[in-house]
Amino acid sequence: MENGAGERFEIGDGPSLILVGVDGSETSLRAAAWAGGLARRHGSHLVALYVATASGLSGLAPGAAVVAAARTELARDLRQLVDEGAAYYGVDARFEVRHGDPYTEFLRVAEETRADTVVVGVSTHAGHRIMGSLAVKLVRAGRWPVTVVP
Repeated sequence: MENGAGERFEIGDGPSLILVGVDGSETSLRAAAWAGGLARRHGSHLVALYVATASGLSGLAPGAAVVAAARTELARDLRQLVDEGAAYYGVDARFEVRHGDPYTEFLRVAEETRADTVVVGVSTHAGHRIMGSLAVKLVRAGRWPVTVVP
């Protein structure tokens, strides 16, 4: 069967690789737990992706070093959570950190890993109702099934 982009994918075997977004928010952690359970049930590999975002001027701001340190600490904490969860549930998982635009990096990692499905938490940012959330953009890309966890 082909998706809207003319690419072939199989139906019925379950995902062999699941890409899940984590950013430390409550919804992203629920998405990671759901994706971990899905990976366990299907014997799938799991890639947990954290995209550190920064504005173009953030390097010039007086608190840039503090923000960078906080992002590094968050990435370390998320890596530990992913590693502990994977070990506890017996799931083959790895943690990836990318920098830049979340949508662009999700597309890139999904292509690199040949992800079968993408899982993200629902956005809690009010501005996303106007500009569109990452989840909506991923669904519109139409390249893989996307599960949005509340």
